[in-house]
Amino acid sequence: MKRAVLAFAVLGSALAIGASAIAADATPSRAGDIYGVWRNPKGSVHIEIKPCGDGTCGNVVWANAEAQADVRKGSNRELVGMQLLRDFSPTGPVDWKGRVFVPDLNMTFSGQVRLLDKASLRAKGCLLPNFLCKSQVWTRVDPAARAS
Repeated sequence: MKRAVLAFAVLGSALAIGASAIAADATPSRAGDIYGVWRNPKGSVHIEIKPCGDGTCGNVVWANAEAQADVRKGSNRELVGMQLLRDFSPTGPVDWKGRVFVPDLNMTFSGQVRLLDKASLRAKGCLLPNFLCKSQVWTRVDPAARAS
């Protein structure tokens, strides 16, 4: 009987710890939580998301040689310094909407960003609202890693 009580006590403690961890993760994010440097899934492009006028924007701060060559080939422009996220504003506790510029196509699409956690976000761009969409998970670049 004592073992059963002890097992329930341990299980209850584990559930309480898990519930508090979930509650901590469920706290609404602030607009500044999205700010920082993020890398695309291939690791070929880094953008810095920051305040920009009344909204939020994202500019390329680093790109590998292949990504830079692809953009130069299609638009004869430099990728580093280019603004890819434009006019983003919060639409919910972890969601933002705005416009996404795709330099390879030299076109701007409607876009959404959802902060998945402090280290990752899902970026989604659509030809028309919620039609012909593509999404990617971007990862936050550690500031210590950027310095080296």
